[in-house]
Amino acid sequence: MSHQQIHQYEMSNGMTLLIEHLPAVRSAAVTLTFPAGTSHEPAGKNGTAALLSELMLRGAGDLDSRQLSIAFDNLGVQYSVSPGWFHVTISAATIAERLPEALELIAKVLLEPRMEANHFDMCKVGREQALRSIEDEPRQKLMIELRRRCYPPPWNRPLEGTMEHLDTITLENVTDHYRRCCVPEGAILGIAGYVDPQTTRALCEQLFGGWQGIAPKPLTEIEPKVHQGHLKHDSTQTNIGIAYPAVPYNHPDYYSGWAAVGILSGGMSSRLFTKVREERGLCYAIGASLNTLKERARVLCYAGTTNERAQETLDVTLQELKNFGLDITENELQRCKARAKSSLIMQEESTMARAGSMVRDWFHLGEIKTLDEVRQKVDSLTIDDLTRYAEEHSAEKFQVLTIGPEPLDVQGEVDISEL
Repeated sequence: MSHQQIHQYEMSNGMTLLIEHLPAVRSAAVTLTFPAGTSHEPAGKNGTAALLSELMLRGAGDLDSRQLSIAFDNLGVQYSVSPGWFHVTISAATIAERLPEALELIAKVLLEPRMEANHFDMCKVGREQALRSIEDEPRQKLMIELRRRCYPPPWNRPLEGTMEHLDTITLENVTDHYRRCCVPEGAILGIAGYVDPQTTRALCEQLFGGWQGIAPKPLTEIEPKVHQGHLKHDSTQTNIGIAYPAVPYNHPDYYSGWAAVGILSGGMSSRLFTKVREERGLCYAIGASLNTLKERARVLCYAGTTNERAQETLDVTLQELKNFGLDITENELQRCKARAKSSLIMQEESTMARAGSMVRDWFHLGEIKTLDEVRQKVDSLTIDDLTRYAEEHSAEKFQVLTIGPEPLDVQGEVDISEL
């Protein structure tokens, strides 16, 4: 892999600026995060960050909603504003020569959102439709609700918001959230592509240097935790969710944890796909993912099956998760490494991936891992590393949530939310 040229600057207002020059591309991408995610929402107002994310694109500065959309489209910018658990993130990508104009529009969206009442009402209607659509997607609903149970408040709040809170959220709530949380302290701006670092830095100082504000204080009032382990749903299918603790991105054993999940659920040769679906035919879908916050992480597993096979699916899946470290093979580890190397090569060619990766690294680690450093971490993994990780971070402490006609028999489940 080519030598990476990454530049890091601390702006006087507290925002971190990260710039990576990629000489082999002709595009540029921007990822800008600021601390306005769901964990900063007032108690009983889950969905405020989602509404803010939508409303910020409904007009900014001297541009109304349609004019703003046309301005982005005229530059060929792919863009979005999305809520996270800690941040709200603005993402954009375009050809490199149009980056200055794109950054000017992003600055308008960030610093001068109109947030008009008529657009707020439309955003609220759209949010209600999105929440109602989740009720028709059992898999999506299951994973949202599983997070609500396996993480503590406020980190368990759904990014999408909730119907029970939506009606109570006013435009004043959203504008207050913006004023309190849309601040440069704790904000991170990552730019990757065919850009000149010094010129880009000067432009960012010009556009964002006057932005002021300090990071919001931690919440003292939060909602009670959800405990229910089964959601009744009349259907011929049962959806099963399993969560157990893992190590977060900043942990020394993160890559061992990542590889463990890759062996369990990376592709059609993975453990869960082979043992639960292919060999026994117990389910039509199964998989696992590593979900990490700054201080804690979870492996989140999903299986979709018929009601008749649901109990056996749960039992066999739990057995595979608990026994993972007993018989890891060299072939499994090598396949996991091959997938990682392919991903790294594709990331090297994607400006959007690089901008997002820099911001993620800075938030979690306070430094940026180069692609070569990541590759070396992956290459150095051994079976002994994964076996030790499985012993220290097994699935013995797990939590289950099901959606279907009847609850399943779950033996040995514990509340992992505070782990």
